[in-house]
Amino acid sequence: MTNYQYLIIGGGMTAAAAVAGIREVDSTGTIGVISEEPDAPYDRPPLSKGLWKGKPLGIIWRKTESKGVTIHLGRAVKKIDAKQKRIVDDKGEVFAYQKLLLATGGRPRLLPFGGDQIIYFRTLPDYRGLRALTEKGRRFAVIGGGFIGSEIAAALALNGKEVVMIFPGKDIGDRIFPRPLAQFVSNFYKQKGIEVLAGEEVINLGIRGDKRVLKTRTNREIEVDGVVAGVGIEPNVELAQAIGLKVGNGIIVDEFLRTSFPEIYAAGDVAVFFNPALGKRIRVEHEDNANSMGRLAGRNMAGKSEPYTHLPFFYSDMFDLGYEAVGEVDARLEIFADWKRPNEEGVIYYLQNDRVRGVLLWNVWEQVEAARQLIAEPGPLTAKNLKGRLPAKISQLKTDV
Repeated sequence: MTNYQYLIIGGGMTAAAAVAGIREVDSTGTIGVISEEPDAPYDRPPLSKGLWKGKPLGIIWRKTESKGVTIHLGRAVKKIDAKQKRIVDDKGEVFAYQKLLLATGGRPRLLPFGGDQIIYFRTLPDYRGLRALTEKGRRFAVIGGGFIGSEIAAALALNGKEVVMIFPGKDIGDRIFPRPLAQFVSNFYKQKGIEVLAGEEVINLGIRGDKRVLKTRTNREIEVDGVVAGVGIEPNVELAQAIGLKVGNGIIVDEFLRTSFPEIYAAGDVAVFFNPALGKRIRVEHEDNANSMGRLAGRNMAGKSEPYTHLPFFYSDMFDLGYEAVGEVDARLEIFADWKRPNEEGVIYYLQNDRVRGVLLWNVWEQVEAARQLIAEPGPLTAKNLKGRLPAKISQLKTDV
C-alpha cells in the first residue's frame, strides 16, 4: 500500500492546479495523482486553438511532476473506501490518503452510432488522432455547433481542409448568442468556405472504402475523411455516488470545496458549487474554473479555509473573431446588445428580473472583472442604464494558446 498525505483522482488542469495550491501552503507533504490519461497534466485549450496556428506542442505541459508529486498514469480508480481512507485502482494497487480530491472531470456524450470512427475531441490523444487524419485527409465533418464544434471547424479550415458542420440548431452558437449574432457567425463561417448544415441531424455513420459516410435524417449522405463530434460532456460522478456523496449534475461541494465527507474535496468540471454573484449552484466546464477552483481546493486541503466565490469566465477564438464571457450567457434570457460596431465589437448583456446574469464581450478585451462586478450588483439594471457601461479598452484579437 502506498501512503499519501494528499491524493488526487484525475490528471487534468484541475489536478495540476490543486498540486500547485497544495505546494503554496505545504512544501513537503506527499502528493499522489492517479490519472486514466497516458500523458502528464497539460492545458487543454491549445488543443483546439493555438496548436492549429503553429504553436509548438511543448506549450501545453503543466510540468506538475517538478512539484514533488508522484503521478500514476494510465490508472483507473475502481473503489474508494472512505472510512479507511483508501482507494483501489484497476491494477489492484491500494493507496491511502489523509485528504482526497475528486478531479474526475467529465466524459464526452457519445452518439448512438459510429463507435471509434468518431473523434470526440477532448484530450491530447484526440488531438493527435485528428492531426494524423489531416495529414492525409481532405474533407472533414464536425458534428455540433457549440463551443468545441465551432473551434475545431475553424481550426481545420485554417489548415486548408474542407469542413462541413452539422447540427440541429438554427445557427452556430445559437444557445449562447442572440439570434442576429448567431446568424452573423453562421454566415461568417460560410464565407470562410465552411459548409454549414444547420437544422440537420446525423443518424448513422458507415464506411465506404477509406471514407466515412454520414447519413442525416433528411437522407443526405456526406462523405468525409474524418469525423469530429463536440456534443457536450457528462460529469464523472460514479465514484462519488458509490460512497454516498451528495450528487446532482455533479458532485456537490460547500464553499470550501468539501464534499459531504469532510476529508474529500471536489473541483473542476465535476463539481457543483454555490456562486454568490449568481445566487445559485452552478457547474462550469472551462479552463478558468479548473485552474481557480483546483488551486483553492489544494490550498484548503493543505489547511486553509478560503471560500470559493470566484465567477469563472471562458473565451473562444473563431478565425479572426473572438470573445470572453462570464456568468450565465443563455440566449433564452432577456438580451441587450450594446454594439460599438454591429456584430464586430460590442458587449452583450443577459438579464433576468432586472439583474445582469451574464456578459458576452465580443471582440472586447480586459473587461471580465468589470463584468463580474456588474453581475454581482443587486440592480435594478435595464438596457437604458447598461448602454456604454462596459466600453472596450483594447479592440484586438486575444493572444491565445
